Amino acid sequence: MAKRKKRTAHADKTIQTTGTQNRQKTTDKREAKKAMVLGTEKRSRLPLFIAVACAAIIVGSGVWYFTYNTSGSAPVASTSSAAGKTLTQVTFPAGLFEDGKARHFQHVAGGFTIKYFILKSSDGIIRAAFDACDVCWPAGKGYYQDGDYMVCRNCGRRFASVLVNEVKGGCNPAPLNRAVENGNVIIQVKDILEGKQYFNFS
Repeated sequence: MAKRKKRTAHADKTIQTTGTQNRQKTTDKREAKKAMVLGTEKRSRLPLFIAVACAAIIVGSGVWYFTYNTSGSAPVASTSSAAGKTLTQVTFPAGLFEDGKARHFQHVAGGFTIKYFILKSSDGIIRAAFDACDVCWPAGKGYYQDGDYMVCRNCGRRFASVLVNEVKGGCNPAPLNRAVENGNVIIQVKDILEGKQYFNFS
């Protein structure tokens, strides 16, 4: 009788263990299925994220193109002096202008933002001028490049790149002194400040 009770208890224990193992297997299967479904959902979101990112890049590129390309002007780089330092000259690597594209810059001093551009003309000379002229400066529009010409945004007159720094007066870009030394284009700040008259709109 005692042996039969022991066998029954042992059988009950075996059934309980088997039942627990079966429940554990069922739980494991559910967890695996859940993980698989969730993993699929996460993966399915990745292409959507990539598509949104690509769309943002395309839209951003379009905005940049129509903002800068249609105006014919590159983004303006600042040459303002750092706080606590007195800048006496600004220097640019000559190689920056090898492509013949006019690059626009600005110098901030005493509440004025003096704008100018530098380009390498079709005859291979690096030239500089204020982004203003004696006639149209009150409009504050400056110039943009169209091939080998700088074009006044206000009156539409065109000026050959080889005449920048050579001809002054009228609607010609007002010349800005520059020097090319040791592979650098150097412009003295005092020369930039002489163009303040073209940017005094008060």
